[in-house]
Amino acid sequence: MYTSNFMKLSTLMHTNVYTLYQSSTLAEAISLMETKAIRHIPIVDEFESVIGMLSDRDIRDIRPSTLMKEKDRKALLEPISNLMKTPVLTAHPEDDIQEVAKMFYQNKIGCLPVVNREKLVGICTESDLLQRLTEIIGCTQPSSLIEVRVVDQPGKLAEIAGIFKRLNMNITSALMYTSQLNGHVVLSFRVETIDPRRAIEEIKKEGYEVHGPRLPGVEE
Repeated sequence: MYTSNFMKLSTLMHTNVYTLYQSSTLAEAISLMETKAIRHIPIVDEFESVIGMLSDRDIRDIRPSTLMKEKDRKALLEPISNLMKTPVLTAHPEDDIQEVAKMFYQNKIGCLPVVNREKLVGICTESDLLQRLTEIIGCTQPSSLIEVRVVDQPGKLAEIAGIFKRLNMNITSALMYTSQLNGHVVLSFRVETIDPRRAIEEIKKEGYEVHGPRLPGVEE
């Protein structure tokens, strides 16, 4: 059976991960974030297992400044174990990207360590995930978005897709979401054309309600 690797987290995660130990100081963590331009640091043990996470938000209030008092500067020598977050939510390299996106949303996180056999092998950030999801729905290529409201019945997606096929228009993505009108759904198609007027006209001829980009000659 064919499985698309494009949807696996292993194709998206960064494998060059900067880490620290729980005995490392807050000063070391701040220095690492600034020199490597990162916002999250996995904290690992001697076996490279993730035991905590530290983010720029965790240390935001103790960053050094010229006005910092001497007693506050001593806080920078404290171990990061005092501030790191535990337990840590992790993912696996073979996890599906859509499921990972749900984890980000449900847990309101900005970074996810990727673990295989209890060892850290990568890291994924919300920016990485957003970029890949943008690629999945076809926004990175010249295209047009056409939305069609249909009765919630089997076969409707195939009917609309057949119209695009008849017009020799390639569909780069197709999504469905609930309509405000009871018993209906909205089919959202991204097609490889910068002028969707012909497609919109043909779909309307079939009696469907269509919404597309605002272009001259296209009725809303």
